[in-house]
Amino acid sequence: MTDKESRIAVVTGAGSGIGRAVAVELMHAGWSVALAGRRAEKLAGTAALAPDGESLAVRTDVADPDDVTALFAAVRDRFGRVDLLFNNAGTFGPGGVPVEDLPFEAWRHVVDTNLNGAFLCAQAAYRQMKEQRPQGGRIINNGSISAHTPRPHSVAYTATKHALTGLTKSLSLDGRPYGIAVGQIDIGNAATAMTARMETGALQANGETAPEPVMDVADVARTVRHMAELPLEANVQFATVLATAMPYVGRG
Repeated sequence: MTDKESRIAVVTGAGSGIGRAVAVELMHAGWSVALAGRRAEKLAGTAALAPDGESLAVRTDVADPDDVTALFAAVRDRFGRVDLLFNNAGTFGPGGVPVEDLPFEAWRHVVDTNLNGAFLCAQAAYRQMKEQRPQGGRIINNGSISAHTPRPHSVAYTATKHALTGLTKSLSLDGRPYGIAVGQIDIGNAATAMTARMETGALQANGETAPEPVMDVADVARTVRHMAELPLEANVQFATVLATAMPYVGRG
């Protein structure tokens, strides 16, 4: 880890939810944060939550290789290096659609965002971390409880989150010679717009619909910050942070 004054993070999906919470937590802790997302007005809203922090908003579709290249070029031009990538951007896709009815276009959109987007951002960060001096940095991928246990009617999301675990492991291995530490945080029922339906009722494996507990997204942000601020000689390979009473252990 470099000096506190020069810690540079890239957070994708920074305009809302977990990405916003993590970006704000890092800025409050003194990080300079590049905020990446598809909607400029949402990124501006995130920056406004930490007015004393240093940020750079870059409109980015992570599934577009040119956008990702432009993002990391902008970060390099502004800050000179990358110490952390929080690979967070993702989408669940159409909810409640049985596998036999899932349009291929919907499947492809989820794969492009959750898997291809994560790869493109990790690849760009990896290249920068390998070449910069001091060499190295950290990548934290946002997995999911679904990287372990699926929900009903979630084939695209679950498949990409399982694949993300393989991406994390491969990057972690390949990054060792260059001081690049790679880990993954698997999150369950953080209170965001994406999980709002959990409190009113979510489809369970037995076919019933039942409300589920949620947790404060700030607890996720603090966990990511802890992972991010470890020295590069130490790594949280996998962390699971979830609402204590949610149906995960024993799901189904």
